[in-house]
Parts: sequence; C-alpha cells; structure tokens
Amino acid sequence: PIDASNVSDHVVRGQYTQGWSGGVSVPGYTEEQGCTNGDSDTETYVAIKAHIDNWRWAGVPFYLRTGKRMAEKMTEIVITYKKLPHNIFSNADNIPNSLVIRLQPNEGIEMKMVSKLQSLRDKLSLVTHDLNLDFQGSSEMNRIPDAYERLFLDAINGDQSLFVGRSEIEESWRWCDKLIGACESQQVATKTYHAGSWGPAKAELLIEKDGRSWHA
Repeated sequence: PIDASNVSDHVVRGQYTQGWSGGVSVPGYTEEQGCTNGDSDTETYVAIKAHIDNWRWAGVPFYLRTGKRMAEKMTEIVITYKKLPHNIFSNADNIPNSLVIRLQPNEGIEMKMVSKLQSLRDKLSLVTHDLNLDFQGSSEMNRIPDAYERLFLDAINGDQSLFVGRSEIEESWRWCDKLIGACESQQVATKTYHAGSWGPAKAELLIEKDGRSWHA
C-alpha cells in the first residue's frame, strides 16, 4: 500500500505554469483569475503508480494520471500486455500489444498489434497494426449521446444502474484521503509543468524507471 514511507516513489503532484493551449497563450495556475494565493501549491495534476491487493491483479501495476491544461483533453484506458521474453526479430524493440479504450472524445476501442511485415523482399521484421473500432463511425446515429447526457436522463427517470454506490464512493475517498495525508506529512513537492504539455518531467520518470511509457 502507498503510505508515508513510499509516497514520494509512487505519487507525483504538479501545477501548471504559463504556456500555450489551443494556440493561445494562457497564464499559470497562480496567475489565474480567482486564485488569491500567489504562492499556492495546490496541485492541478497528479500521477500515481498503484496496485490492487487481490489474487486477480497481484503484480500488475496501474499507472494513473490526470490534470488540467494538458496537451489534449481526453479520457482513455490503456491495457498494455506483457512483452515476450525473447525477441527473434532484428528490427524490433519488442513492443508489446496494447488495447486502448477511448472514453472521450472519439469513443471507441483500438487494438494495437505487432505482427510480421507482409513483404516478399524484407526479412522477417515487425510492424504495428491498429485495429480500430470507432463507435461514432460505426453507429447509425448522427451523434452518440455524451456520457453525462445519459446520466442526467437516468437521474430524471430514477434509474441508478449506471451510478456508483455510496460504499464505493466512500472507499474511493478513503483511498484518496490517505494519499493526500501521506503527501502532506512527507511534504511531497508540487512540480511545475507548462500549460499545453503532458505534465511534469518527474511523471515521465515515474513510469520510465519501470521500462514503460505513457500512452499519447
């Protein structure tokens, strides 16, 4: 579990500074209208390496990151499969297959698969192919309803099937509060990143030290 003894190795806090977003120069967080404390270290970004302590997910790392003023507004889940222990292809970096679940925008599912190059001239070499299921393109509807539209409609109709329960919300906050408390007790510094970027450099090191990289 993440606690005061190891929080600095598993959590990265960040705050955006002046940068560019959508081709427009934007101020840093402490320069934003409404921010009354110019020395505020309130985080606008967080990256976490976490584990789930049960038999199904034992040994599987979960890398989470979220933030404001990022390079792109998107929500996705990326499942990266294990690399093969041996690589017999000369030109390959042993890139693993991955499954990308896009929640927004451009809802869909994409399978990135590494396979042999179909050629009569080249030797055995690998290339990455994308199998893309685009919900918007495959739907007969002119526009797929936004996720919140469905939730608002279900709330009006009294349908709670897509809502999380109270116990799950309380457990989520219990986990978050523990992380916040550990960061405060160990005075985990807030790292800066430019608006319009993918976050602080330390967040890259968080995942790169395990031989992995963020999906973008």
